[in-house]
Amino acid sequence: MCRLLDRRTLLATALTGCVAWSGCAGLHVGQQSLYRPGIRTVYVPVFESDSFRPNLGERLTEAVVKEIELKTPYKVVHSPSADSVLRGRIVTENKRVLAENAFDEPRDIDTNLEVEVNWYDRQGGLILRNATFAYSPVAFSVAQSNNLIPESGQSIATTHQKSFAELAKQIVEQMETPW
Repeated sequence: MCRLLDRRTLLATALTGCVAWSGCAGLHVGQQSLYRPGIRTVYVPVFESDSFRPNLGERLTEAVVKEIELKTPYKVVHSPSADSVLRGRIVTENKRVLAENAFDEPRDIDTNLEVEVNWYDRQGGLILRNATFAYSPVAFSVAQSNNLIPESGQSIATTHQKSFAELAKQIVEQMETPW
């Protein structure tokens, strides 16, 4: 009687394990499951900039490349024949004074950057298709705003660098596979 009970318990345990394992057969674990399996390399040309400030596109491109290398399994290459191409354009860069002192000197300045990004596969098709932006070739648009307080030692360059880091993070997050 005891042996029969042990066999039933063993059989039930094995059956439960098989059912549980087969139910999870389509799941992937780890970083690879977040990104597209057919893409291994990304070419990131220098982002274009509609701003008159020099080197904004270069600085944002550098931040995006670092973020891709740090957070994704993709390898950034310097060849347009990569598996995909990530192109971007800074479409808005402005600043406005939020607060002044009695001598009309700015004390708190708001900076704003807006970027349009396209991500294409090797055949030129858009990889990212967001229904909100389906009417145009823009896959997605990101914007970042930061405050600049000159009295605390900040400059427009340090404020832009902070914005670039945040924009790069947002752009790379959009490269994940949608759930």
